[in-house]
Amino acid sequence: MIRSVLKVVKILNSETHPAQISLGLCFSVIVAFTPKFSLHNIVILFLILFFRINLSAFLLGGILFTGVGALLDPLFHRIGLAVLTAPALERLWTGFYNATMWRVQEFNNTVVMGSLLAALVLFAPLYLLFNAAIRHYRKNVYAHVQKLKIVQAIKGNDLYRKYQSLKDWGGLA
Repeated sequence: MIRSVLKVVKILNSETHPAQISLGLCFSVIVAFTPKFSLHNIVILFLILFFRINLSAFLLGGILFTGVGALLDPLFHRIGLAVLTAPALERLWTGFYNATMWRVQEFNNTVVMGSLLAALVLFAPLYLLFNAAIRHYRKNVYAHVQKLKIVQAIKGNDLYRKYQSLKDWGGLA
């Protein structure tokens, strides 16, 4: 548990742009809410690796949001059932199911459909929320913590300064 908290603090204090961290967390919501071995999750992983999205935030968010996704499965089932049984969309789902690529996606499963739709609807609001929270943390909380005497004492230590100089050379991460 302490390691998880330290990883969150390390991610938040990194020089990574808040948008990269927010996108990593938002993509982790999609992966955590939906079944793990889905084609769209593989596409998301390639997007994260192709665009400079924070992989640590993605992995940590995946761990954190998987439990939330499991708790919301009954809600996802109801959403998926409503969408899949809507008479107006019946031809669309039949066409998708008859195509092999869409059958592999398992969109005919109510939990898969409901969880993916819920994650996609939540993507933009969560991005804005995570981005604002990270900016607030960096502006207010982090600045306040840096002013604490214990933090300044640690930073004034010779060992810490040597570590920082090696880190800047790329010797330590």
